[in-house]
Amino acid sequence: MTGWLDGKRALVVGAGSGIGRAVVDAYLDEGAQVAVLERDRSKCAALASQLPGVPVTQGDATTAEANERAVAATVAAFGGLDTLVNCVGIFDFYKGITDISAEELAPAFDEMFTTNVLSYLQSVKAAIPALQAQAGSSIVLTESASSFYPGRGGVLYVASKFAVRGLVATLAYELAPQIRVNGVAPGGTLNTDLRGLQNLSLDHVRLDDTPNRARDLAARTPLNVALTAQDHAWSYVFLASDRSRGITAGSTHPDGGFGMGAARPAPQTEG
Repeated sequence: MTGWLDGKRALVVGAGSGIGRAVVDAYLDEGAQVAVLERDRSKCAALASQLPGVPVTQGDATTAEANERAVAATVAAFGGLDTLVNCVGIFDFYKGITDISAEELAPAFDEMFTTNVLSYLQSVKAAIPALQAQAGSSIVLTESASSFYPGRGGVLYVASKFAVRGLVATLAYELAPQIRVNGVAPGGTLNTDLRGLQNLSLDHVRLDDTPNRARDLAARTPLNVALTAQDHAWSYVFLASDRSRGITAGSTHPDGGFGMGAARPAPQTEG
């Protein structure tokens, strides 16, 4: 049997943990050649040790320089690039506008949008020439349930994820017909390293450390499931495959049916 991504060459940005790491594994399992960009040095070392055939670029995805190095490393290793995935993200732990001081607001905004939005633009900008050189190339960006529904994060996180949803739409329009652009909008996710904003003194807090997280994630979904990064990864596989060649400006929603019950009160957890 052949894999869904046989012959595909992919770059996964933010690949050191959580959804990004699960996407790397799923892509490799489905026959793709995969390179990664990751900021955290310890995560880069783990990737290099665990996946010796995967080119690892260490760098900050919010910069043009790091993305350009990662794209160049991918092309040098594999002879081209067919798929770009970005899974970079940071959270605000439900801070509303009244929870953020006037002094904190501007730096927190800059940190959130630089991480959650600018990193995506920098990755896309660096990858476009290589992607345009290949037939059937694609981009998959990580949206969130927060890209569609309020209440799944604070004012800055939700706004940043609505912005990613806008990127999917406008980039799909701009880059057609050469490059398809789609998003994955996961609901809550177990076993991630998603952390808070440094400018709100939340960078030491991990979302996955929330008490009773699995129980609460399941309770707020009609399917009563607490999904993992591995569950979400298959949406990224499909959107990078030729089986989705007629889909652009779309979003998959691996969220346990959360949208059907979005109006119901939910425990204060997020993914």
